[in-house]
Amino acid sequence: MQIRDATPADIPAITLIFNDAVVNTTAIWSDTQVDEKNRHDWLAARRQLGYPVLVAVNGDQVLGYASFGDWRPFDGFRHSVEHSVYVHKEHRGEGLGVALMQALIPRARAVGKHVMVAAIDASNVGSIALHKKLGFDQVGHMPQVGTKFGKWLDLIFLQLTLDQRSDPDRLPG
Repeated sequence: MQIRDATPADIPAITLIFNDAVVNTTAIWSDTQVDEKNRHDWLAARRQLGYPVLVAVNGDQVLGYASFGDWRPFDGFRHSVEHSVYVHKEHRGEGLGVALMQALIPRARAVGKHVMVAAIDASNVGSIALHKKLGFDQVGHMPQVGTKFGKWLDLIFLQLTLDQRSDPDRLPG
């Protein structure tokens, strides 16, 4: 297994993984599947911002992907990002989520980010445990703020502080 930057050739597999999460899980709180053009545009937007999209691959097979984007669209949040990590349903539980996150976290540090935020369905105990294993702290619990599959969903926020700088306008290092 290798982790590398995604290319346009990875878009069909990324789209498949994303849509499986939409249809079958509460990892994405949307009922709307996307097409490959949507994911191409998403990849281009991430690249334009200097943000990575990483894929875990075995040969030509994409097993999972991870990325981050701006947490909120206001200047005051410019040092914080929210990430996502998704693993193909046939490869969950193999350590790919941890491996993708271990590759993604240094990339956030490299672009000068200070905090990485995770927003996770409260019933997704596996993802919460993965994040805590990586040093994320649970900082919030919002009951019944979402819905999917005919039920209310609680949202858990976790965060990882990426550096110890006290001056937000000074880059780390």
